[in-house]
Amino acid sequence: MGQVSRALTAALAVAALAAGVPGPAHARPAAESIPGAPSGAPGERRLPEGWRFAGGELVWSSPEPVGTGGALVEFRSGTRTLGIPTPSADQRTFRLPVDAERVGPVGELRVFAGSRRLDTAGAADRAPGPRRSSAVPPPAAPLPANPVDPGTPGKYRTTSGEYTLESVRLPGYQEPVEMRATVVGPTDAPGKRPLALFLHGRHSTCYEPGGNSSGMWWPCKPGMKEIPSYRGYLHDQKLLASQGYVTVSVSANGVNAQDGRQADHGAQARSSLVRHHLARWAEWGENPAKAPAAVRATKPADLSKVLLVGHSRGGEGVNRAALDSATPPPPAGDGYRGRVNWRIRGTVLIGPTLFGQNPAPDVPSMTVLPGCDGDVSDLQGQLQLDAARGTGRGTALHSAVYMVGANHNYFNTEWTPGQAEAPASDDVWDDESPVCSERAEHRLTARQQQTAGSTYIAAAARLFVAGDDRVRPLLDGSGWRAPSADPARVSTHAVGGNRTPAILPDAPLSVTNGRVCRQVSTDDALACGVGSGSGPGQSPHFAAWTAASDEPGRNAVTARWTEPGTPVRLTPKRSFSLAGSDALALRVIVPPNSSGTRLDVTLTDTSGKRVRLGRVTVDGLPGSDTTTAHWAREVRVPLKAAADAGVDTRRIRSLELTPRGGPGELWLMDAWGWRPGTPAVRPAPLPRIDVNRVSVDEGGSGTRTHRVTVRATGEGTGTIKLATLDPKTWKSTVRTVSVSAGRPADVSITVEGNPRYDIDRDHMIAAKAVHGTAVGSALGGVLVRNDDPIPVITVTPVADAVTEGRKLTWKVSLSEPADTGIETPFAFQPVDGGTELSTKDVDKEWLADQLGLPADPEQPLSTNHPFLWATVPEGGTSLEVSVPTTTDTLTEPEETLRAQVFVLDEEGNLVGGPVLTGRVTDPHLR
Repeated sequence: MGQVSRALTAALAVAALAAGVPGPAHARPAAESIPGAPSGAPGERRLPEGWRFAGGELVWSSPEPVGTGGALVEFRSGTRTLGIPTPSADQRTFRLPVDAERVGPVGELRVFAGSRRLDTAGAADRAPGPRRSSAVPPPAAPLPANPVDPGTPGKYRTTSGEYTLESVRLPGYQEPVEMRATVVGPTDAPGKRPLALFLHGRHSTCYEPGGNSSGMWWPCKPGMKEIPSYRGYLHDQKLLASQGYVTVSVSANGVNAQDGRQADHGAQARSSLVRHHLARWAEWGENPAKAPAAVRATKPADLSKVLLVGHSRGGEGVNRAALDSATPPPPAGDGYRGRVNWRIRGTVLIGPTLFGQNPAPDVPSMTVLPGCDGDVSDLQGQLQLDAARGTGRGTALHSAVYMVGANHNYFNTEWTPGQAEAPASDDVWDDESPVCSERAEHRLTARQQQTAGSTYIAAAARLFVAGDDRVRPLLDGSGWRAPSADPARVSTHAVGGNRTPAILPDAPLSVTNGRVCRQVSTDDALACGVGSGSGPGQSPHFAAWTAASDEPGRNAVTARWTEPGTPVRLTPKRSFSLAGSDALALRVIVPPNSSGTRLDVTLTDTSGKRVRLGRVTVDGLPGSDTTTAHWAREVRVPLKAAADAGVDTRRIRSLELTPRGGPGELWLMDAWGWRPGTPAVRPAPLPRIDVNRVSVDEGGSGTRTHRVTVRATGEGTGTIKLATLDPKTWKSTVRTVSVSAGRPADVSITVEGNPRYDIDRDHMIAAKAVHGTAVGSALGGVLVRNDDPIPVITVTPVADAVTEGRKLTWKVSLSEPADTGIETPFAFQPVDGGTELSTKDVDKEWLADQLGLPADPEQPLSTNHPFLWATVPEGGTSLEVSVPTTTDTLTEPEETLRAQVFVLDEEGNLVGGPVLTGRVTDPHLR
C-alpha cells in the first residue's frame, strides 16, 4: 500500500531509476552523517525546516515516521515534480540525487504522497488545484438487488492454518524473501477446488511491541516483530472457503522492505514471489504427502482455476504474475524460472498501483477503486481497464468497482486501527472532507468496507473462475447491487466482454460542438481540463504515465454547453457496426456532485438515415477537494429503435449526444455495442515486450551511441509507445512503433563525453502497449555513469579580519568546472576562547534567511550547530561566501567566528576540510 501517486512526470520516473543504481552520486552519505545535520541551501539560499542538501542529494527529514504504502513519495518544487526520493528504513529521511540548480525556489519545496502533503500538517496543505464548491449530495438510493448475492456465506465447513518454507532469493534484493502464508479452505467440498491467492501491498514490515513505532527493516531488528499483513484478508478467505475455494494469503515483507531502489517498485519481485507459491501448490497437488499440514487439512486445489487477489502494490504484483504466467519474462530479472503448472482465470485488484500502465492482456480483472483512498489517491488502477483496450482479443471482461466512502487501508484488517496487531491508521488524512472524514455520511466503517470488499471479491471469483454469468450485472455497469455489501454505494463500469467498439477517441475522430482532448498534457489548448493526479478536479482515467507529462494518442471527448439542444456529434474516420448488439453503452464523466445531466442519443447510418435511440441520465459521484471523483458512469440505451426505423446498424456513420436541461459539461471515454453474457476468454498469441537497461561510462570526449534492446518474444505483431527522456532537459519524446516477435525495436541513445565531473545521468526508456502486445519490464534505458574526478575544492580567505559593518568573506574555488552544482557546507562551531560572534552582530535578514535563527534572544552563532551552505553552480569555478556584520554603539572586544568546512573527497563523500576563523573588531578601538 503507501502514499502515491499524483501525475508522475518523466523526472519522477528517472529519479526512481537512478536511485537504484550505485555510483558516486548515489553513494554519498546523508546529511545526518555530518555533525549537526545542516539546513543549508544552494547558492546560500535558506531551505525550509527539515530540508538540506548533502553531497549531490536533496534530503528531507521528518520528525516522525512517514506512513508507508503503495503510493510513491514525491519531492516537488511548487507543482513541478523533482523526483521520487529513496527512504530510510525508519521512513523518516528521504534522499533524492538532483542538481541543486534544478531545484528552483527553495521556498516552494514540498513533499507529497498522493494528494497528501507530508512536510507540513493540516487541511490547508492539499495538492494544488481549484477548490470544489458544489454541495455534496446525500447517499444515493440503493440500486435494485441482483437475484444472486455472492456475499452470502456458502455451505462448506472451513479450516485454517499457516505454512513457512525456505526463503527465496530474488534478483536485485540483498536479503532473501520469506515464503510464508495463511491457508483457509473447505473440508467437505467435493473434488479439487479452485485456488484464490492473496497478495498484500506495501506496508511497514516491523514494529515495536507495546510502542507506536514501525519501519521498513528486513529482517526485523532485535526487539521488533514482523507485521503480519498477510493475515489481513482472513474475512475474505473465510467467505470464499465457505463457498468452496481453497485460499492462501502470502507474506511479502521482504519485498516491501527492499523495493525502494527498484525501477519497477517491486512489481517483478512480487510476481516472482506469487509464482514461487503457485509452483509449490502445483508440486503438492502431484505429491500431497509433501504438503505442509495446513495444506493437507483442506481440500486439494485445482491449479487450472486460479484467482489472484492483490491489494495496492500487491495489485500490480498479481497483474504482473498473470502476465508472466502467460508469457515468460527474461530470465535475468526474474526470480522464478520453473514451469507454469497453473492457469490464471482472473485477477482482483484492490486500490492497486499500475505504474507502468500495462495490464495483462486477455486476463479478466476486477479493480476496486476506493473513493476515499488516501494512499494511491490518483486511483491509477483505472488504467487496468482503459489501457487494456486493444491489447488482446478484447473478450476478457475488465471491471471497475468504485466504492464510495472506502479508504485504502481498511480492506486489510492488519492495517486497520482496533483490529491490527501492530500500530495502524486511517489513511484518510482530511478531517474536513464532507465525503471521507469519519463523520461524513458517505464514509464506510471498517467493518462495512471489509464486508463490501469480501462480497465483490466473491463476485469476481464466481464470474471469472466459476463462470456464473448471473453475477456479471454486479460488475459490468448494468446497475445492480449485492445486498450483502449494503450500506456501501457501489458503481461499476467495464470494457471487454460482450462489447464491440463503436467510438474510441484514441482513433481518428471528428467532433462538432465539442473537441477531442488529450488525457495527459501540459498544453491547456490540448488538455481535457481535468487533472491527471489526485485532489481537486482529478480523474482516475487521466492518471499520468510515469514516462511523459504529455502523452499523445490517449484521448477523450469533452463538451460544455450553456443552453440545451445543441448536439455533440462524433464522426469517426470509418463507420462502425452495432450489429448483434442489444444496446449502445457509453462511459461518460460529469462533474462530481452534479445530478440529472440528460442526453438524447441519436445514430446516423452511412445513408443518412437518423434515429433517436432514447435518453440517458448521468449523475456525478460524491466528491470533495481531496477525492478523485471525475469517474465515468456507464449508461446504456437500447438499439431496438434503430431496427424499427430501418437504420443500418452495420454501418453507423455518427453518434450524437444532445444535452437537455440546464448548462453542463461532459467527457466521453468511449462507446460500445453491448449485449449480455460473458464470452469465453481465449488468450491471443502476442509479442511480449521487455525494455533492457544498460550502464555505461560517460567517456572523456566525442559522442557515443548506445543501443538499448526493446526485447520482443512470443508471437505475432503489435504496436507500442516508446518514451525516451533526456535527463539534462527533462523533456521526453513519445513515438509509436511496430514490434514483432524476434525482431527487437532497438532504441539508440547518443551520449556526449566530456572531462568534467557530473552526477550520473539516466536516459530512461519506457514502453506501453497500444495494440496487440503485452509489456512486462516497461522501464529501461541507459544509465550514464560519471567517470571524471570531483574537482579539488579549496577555501581561501578574502576578508577574514574586518571591522563591524563589513562582510567576513571566503572564496570557495574549484580546480575545474563541473557539470553539476558542487555543495560546500560551513558548520559554525564554538570558539575556543574569547568572544564569539552572536546573532546581534550580523544582519538580521541574512540571519533568518541563511541560518533560520532569530536575532532575539541573543545567542552565539554556533548555537545548535547551524550550517551555511554554498553551491558553486554548474560550469562555475568559484563562489564567495560572506557573513555580513553590523555596527552598534557599544565598545566591544574583538569577536570571533569559527567554521568547519566540509568538502567532497574523490569518492564523493563529504569530509572535513579546513577550519576557518574570522575576526571582527570594534572601529572604536582602532
